[in-house]
Parts: sequence; structure tokens; C-alpha cells
Amino acid sequence: MTFKQNFKLPLTKKTKILLLTATTGTAALTLYTNTTTTDSFTNKITSPIHAVPRSSRAISTIALTIADYKLSLRNLPVNSDSYYQKLSEVHLRSAKRILKLCEENKGFYVKAGQFVASLKQVPQEYSLMLSSLQDQAVPCSFKDIKQVLQSNLGRDLKNIFLSFDEQPVAAASIAQVHHAILKDHQEVAVKVQYPGLESQMKIDITTMSFLSKSVAWLFPDYRFNWLVTEFREVISSELDFIQEARNSEKTGKNFKNNKFVRIPRVFWELTTCQVLTMQFCWGHKVDDVEFMKETRINPIKVAKALVEIFAEMIFVHGFVHGDPHPGNILVSPEGPNGFTLVILDHGIYKQLDEGFRQDYCQLWKAMILQDTHKIQQLGKGLGVGKYAKYLPVIFLGRTMNSKAILGKGMSDEEKSSLKQELNYLKVDDLFSFMESLPPDFLTILRTDGLLRSVIRKLGAPQNVRLLSYVKYAIRGLSPKLSPESDSSMKVTFSRLRTNASYLQLRLFLAGLQLLFWMEKVKQFLCTLYRKLLLKCLPGKHDNCPI
Repeated sequence: MTFKQNFKLPLTKKTKILLLTATTGTAALTLYTNTTTTDSFTNKITSPIHAVPRSSRAISTIALTIADYKLSLRNLPVNSDSYYQKLSEVHLRSAKRILKLCEENKGFYVKAGQFVASLKQVPQEYSLMLSSLQDQAVPCSFKDIKQVLQSNLGRDLKNIFLSFDEQPVAAASIAQVHHAILKDHQEVAVKVQYPGLESQMKIDITTMSFLSKSVAWLFPDYRFNWLVTEFREVISSELDFIQEARNSEKTGKNFKNNKFVRIPRVFWELTTCQVLTMQFCWGHKVDDVEFMKETRINPIKVAKALVEIFAEMIFVHGFVHGDPHPGNILVSPEGPNGFTLVILDHGIYKQLDEGFRQDYCQLWKAMILQDTHKIQQLGKGLGVGKYAKYLPVIFLGRTMNSKAILGKGMSDEEKSSLKQELNYLKVDDLFSFMESLPPDFLTILRTDGLLRSVIRKLGAPQNVRLLSYVKYAIRGLSPKLSPESDSSMKVTFSRLRTNASYLQLRLFLAGLQLLFWMEKVKQFLCTLYRKLLLKCLPGKHDNCPI
């Protein structure tokens, strides 16, 4: 009997032994291949020991989830209402199991859960359930943190700091942050990586890869094998604090003339691969509306500033912060504008391909102008082909030929038409669409999704995002000039041309909005005319003279 057939049966004693053997083997193999780790010898020994129960939980959870899908969906006709209803129920049960697994295993499993929750490609049941992991992190004991600090900085903490708060001000899945004061009285935030993470990462990623491949073998329609590879790349870059410091400095240079944003300065002499020392910046989470009310900061202005910062990252610099959740963006009641946005956690960044950046700028301009030919043309270049017509639905919330005002969503008629069209699409079509998107596009979707969530919490209309995006898309299509290297006249002329292009587009949108409201007024007057005619002259049904 094959392994595939056995999966339909309950977990017997023999099956549990096999799972335990696979788990131990995974841990041992990972330890054996881990010859370049910088962790201590103790961590090398303890990591696989701790990995056995962690991996066992992961394998048994996935085995139970597979059995649930197999048994719950058997004998149901695919694409039927009963199939999709049952599928949603299984998705929800499975998401709860995965959430419990992440909470019990902690560490990289929490990080993996957060990563999955931010993706638009996964079923909604998973993204909603796993989003609760965003603020879950248990701090490490200061005794272990102190060892990491002293081994990395090479000195006793008393010789570096006047004071060092043992209680962390923030804790995440891979590191925690402490407030400290240097000998020269400068306030700093010290980000310290948890000990033993490198060995733990190799074991956990190997386990996740094994599980993903097992699911793909049992379910040929499973299309998420790429998730583990993507997660491995993300977490590897996030564990390198030297790279995070470089990302931070690069972003600081990109926004050196922006008075709304502050990037904490890096103290390089106190920064290593596992310790990052930065300027301490005070503030509250960007979605803390109560704090903004208390300090008389306008949430709509905060939303506008936030969107413009990320629009500039995407469309102009092509260097994008990949994790803009509220915990990584603070609002500080300081600065010439009444507030400043502090951007933290620069571990995950994406350098967009220059050709993609240009095409993405063109796409936004085409979507706003409803240039269907250009959208289709750019869609082919971006690799989405026939699915290009759905790009305005994804980004603007309206169809390619919608007559609705920008930011107002679709009419009931358009929603009904789109729903009928989508009913003809198979699940394979949706997967093919998501798989056809280039990696840069997936990064944009993830970042855009997180931004939309923050904007909603701040109570800002979606027009704030849409107009900011098109403004910076036009700017991103302009030649990149520098006041330091190019003549002032050339820079000024370029800016005037960019502003003129944006003004032209705004006038076009205003014209469309005026026509829309004129049509609404016409419909209202015609309805009123018919009602008056019917009341004064019963039986008479003349056409509206307007």
C-alpha cells in the first residue's frame, strides 16, 4: 500500500513512528549540512533536539489538514455550490490548525504565518485567520540577549552604554528592541537577534519544504510550492542586520528632502549581522487614531503622507519597503508639518527591475485614462496576457470600461456583469493568473494590500491612494535629474513638465466627474418630470424633453 493511500486512514501508531522518524531525520540532515553557521556549539546541539517536537507538530498538523481536505471534498462535484461551500469550511478549519501550530512553534512559524497572511494569492480564510499573528511575539530572556550583545560587540555593556533597559520596548518573531543611552548621552534603539536562529531557520525551512512537497504530491492542483522558496529568501535577508542597515541608509538618502518622513540613523560601530543600533525615535503606530485625536493630528493628512511616501518608493525610486504594517510605521507629533512618519524595520526590501518600474508607471496612467489598448499591451509585457483586463479591478476597484467616478467603486450593473464573467473562470485560470505575475508584481500587491488596510483604518477615501499613485507614476516616467549634478534650469523645467502632465490628468478626471454628475442630474429631472406629468395628466407618458 502506498503512502498516498495510507493518508486516507487515521494516524496509527506505526504512522506516528514514521512521522517521528521523518522529523528526526530532517533535523539531523539539516544539522549535518549546516557547516557555515556562526551559532555556538551549544546551539548546534540543542537546535535539533528542540526541532523534533516542533517538526512533529508541523507534520501531524499538515497530515490532519490533508486528511480533512481529502475526506471532506470527496464525492462532491467540482465547481458546484456544495463543493465551494464545503471547501470554505475546510479552509477555515485548516487555517485555525495552522494558526495554533504557529502559536505553539513560535519563531519562524509565526513569521511564516505573517508572510502568508499578507499574500493576496491565498484563500481569504487563511489570510484573515493568520493576520492575528501580526502582533504576537514573546520576548527572549535578557540573559540570552546579553550574551548575543557581548559576543557581537566584543565589550561589556557597561563600557558602551550609560544605561540599557533590560525590558524590550518591542518584540518580534526574530528579534527584540531595547532602549539604551550611549556614553555621549545619545538615545538609541538596539535591535538584537534571538540566539540560535540560523540553525533553527535551516531546520524549520527544511521541514516546511518537505511538507509543501508532500502536499503537492498528494494534491496535483496545489500551486503554492513557491511560497517556501519566497519565504526562505525573505527571511534570509531579514536575518542579515548589516543588509538592513544598508537598506535603511539608502531609503534615508532617497527621502532626505522629504519633511514628512524620518529614517533612524544607523550607528555602524555598534552594528553587526545580529545587532543593529539605530537612533531612537518616539511615536505611536500609524493606525492609532485615538492618539492622533489626542494630539490633534489629522488622520487623513497622515494617510496622504503615508501613501505619497510609498508611491515615491514604488514609482520613482523602485526601492520598496516590503513590510509596511502599522508596527513598522510610527506617527510622531514632531516636525514642521505637525507630525512625522518614522519608517522602521528595513529588513525586507525589493529593488524593482527598471523595465518593470517604467511599465508599472505606464500601467497606472493607462488605467486612470481607461486606455484599454495600452492596458492590454502592457499586460502582455508584464506577463499577464489575457488577464490584463482584470488589473483595473485589482488596483482601482472597477472594470476597464467602467463609467463610475474614480474611487467610487462599481455600479450594481457592473458588479453583476463582472460576477457572471468570473463564474466562467476556473480555479486553474485564477492560479494561472497569479503564477504569471512577475516577482516584482507580487511584492507590489503585498505592499499595496497592507497600505490599503492602514488607509481604511485612518478613515481616508481610496481617492487619496489613487491620486497619489498616478501623481508619482507620472513623476516616475520623467527623466531622473539631480539638483547636484544637473543644471537648475533643466531640473526646474522637468518639474514643470511633470506638474503640467499631472494637472492635465486631474482636469481630465474632473471633466469625467462633471459629465457623470450632469447625467445624474438629467436622470433626476427626467424622473421628476414624469411624476409631475403623471400627476397632472394621468395616462399621458411623453418622453422627457431634457
